[in-house]
Amino acid sequence: MVMMESEADALERGDAAPDFELPGTDGETYTLESFVDNDALLVVFTCNHCPYAKAKFEALNGIAADYDDVAVVGINPNDAEEYPEDSFEAMQEYVESGEVQYDAYLRDENQAVAEAYGATCTPDPFLFARHEGSEAPRASNDGAAEPRSEWHLKYHGRLDDAMSPDEEPSGEPGFEMRDIIDTVLTGEPVEAEMRPSRGCSIKWRD
Repeated sequence: MVMMESEADALERGDAAPDFELPGTDGETYTLESFVDNDALLVVFTCNHCPYAKAKFEALNGIAADYDDVAVVGINPNDAEEYPEDSFEAMQEYVESGEVQYDAYLRDENQAVAEAYGATCTPDPFLFARHEGSEAPRASNDGAAEPRSEWHLKYHGRLDDAMSPDEEPSGEPGFEMRDIIDTVLTGEPVEAEMRPSRGCSIKWRD
């Protein structure tokens, strides 16, 4: 197990979220537009086998349950040939058992999405807020053009101050990220310092 911290310059605050098109454990295919009805989007590169990732299941499940306006999206990019517990079938089992209760749990089979985001470890959380723009309009249900929604990075960093699997956070699990989410939902600027997450290195293919 190789421990790493998230990269501070993976995405800059204010950057648009790189788009993706990934399969979910529920059989659906997801893109950024799948979450357009939410005001905030928490993208977390995570996995099944890493003890650091497992230790944050409770925090992420709680955020998904408690915030109707926030989509919690787990993305598993690990090489499943070397780490079979991170296979798509195993991801489905984690969801079916209730261990993972995110709004969506997606498989990044070719690891291109993790590379685009600059993710380095599991878990590696990125919090985005939705902004409406006039460029690249999309079609509405009635065929009329609508402004395209873009997601802009508000925070990239840890969920709370428990930095190893055997530690308990000093507050509710995920309390630091919850405070930042609350700020985003009120429309106030996020001034919190980006504190790195810590976890197992992403298992890249050679």
